[in-house]
Amino acid sequence: MIRTRDELEAQERVMLASYAQKSGDSEGRIHPEPKHPHRTDYQRDRARVIHSRAFRRLEYKTQVFLNGTGDHLRTRLTHTFEVANITRTIARALGLNEDLAEVIALAHDLGHPPFGHTGEETLDELMHEHGGFDHNEQSLRIVDVIELRYPKFPGLNLSHEVREGLQKHARFYESAKPGGKRTTQPSLEAQVANLADEITYYSHDIDDGLDFKLLEPKQLAGLEAWSSTEAQVRRDFPTLKGGELRAYAIRCLIDRQVADVVRTSSARIDSAGVRSADDVRAYSRPLIAYSDSLRRANVQLRKFLYKNLYYHPRVADANKAACEMLGDVFEAYLKKPELLGEATARRMDRGGLYRTVCDYVSGMTDRYLLDEHARLFKKTRKPVAKRTAKAPRKKLARKRKAS
Repeated sequence: MIRTRDELEAQERVMLASYAQKSGDSEGRIHPEPKHPHRTDYQRDRARVIHSRAFRRLEYKTQVFLNGTGDHLRTRLTHTFEVANITRTIARALGLNEDLAEVIALAHDLGHPPFGHTGEETLDELMHEHGGFDHNEQSLRIVDVIELRYPKFPGLNLSHEVREGLQKHARFYESAKPGGKRTTQPSLEAQVANLADEITYYSHDIDDGLDFKLLEPKQLAGLEAWSSTEAQVRRDFPTLKGGELRAYAIRCLIDRQVADVVRTSSARIDSAGVRSADDVRAYSRPLIAYSDSLRRANVQLRKFLYKNLYYHPRVADANKAACEMLGDVFEAYLKKPELLGEATARRMDRGGLYRTVCDYVSGMTDRYLLDEHARLFKKTRKPVAKRTAKAPRKKLARKRKAS
């Protein structure tokens, strides 16, 4: 038996909640394309993201630590898979469109530059008089313009609802329909991916911080989110110690947060009385959320991570070096744009020198930027064995809080 796209879309209408975004109701793509006979639009979008060059480069981009500082530390790619997994779990529990939620999660970090938020901060300053730099906007730029994989259009030509989900901090969301209304909220699937990102970095940054010995277990004792979880693990498994205890506590912390979001969001959806995806977009506030108690615990956790991990002295030292190298490479390309190569240089007519250089540098991996800096300035690249990078400015800290 061969299943068709029409059958898959019909199944969605039966199986998904009324307020879920159905594939058959998509507002389409910027560049019209024939429908696929056996895949929904969002299933095609997922494949396009996974097969993109920008997605593959996430393997060598920073999550918290410079790429190459440890075999088990997280990169943007492993973080992305973890976010996608949590996203699907929450979406499934709430009767939402898992395919749409997953592809938003898979694409959410495509725009991150090398060196994580430190790199973003540096590029934003370098582009201050030329439109600035924001990794969320860059993710959209990558899928709309930069990726070149199709002969008839630039970018990946993703569905409107996926692109909507990448506009993480937008005040308004534009409809793709002629004469369509602005809305104040994205789909529930986009809201789920956003919160799954938070759940992932809260728990896994603790894990990596402990693993890299920038955090000590005793420092976590005063954190409600951690201490209550660890206490439960000790009661359930009194013989667990050390790394095994920590690993299981991290797992339980994630599970607790996911369960809280599912319960809280379900109650908010019922209370709001939304009956369709359009109702969700017109609602006055996000419907996917933590409970008040978990939100307060996560605020405490976030403040702890910024103070003790992201602004750790070892992180600050590496940040300074990373910023200097990224700035050096950026300035070198401005002075000699021919270094970018013919294909990239051709984009200057449309995007201008600064934006073209910014696109090129932001697409680099940590490793490639380090090697390029060594090549341009004739230096031997130093090993990264004890270097870390993150520590965003307060402006970026506020962005995370709002996300």
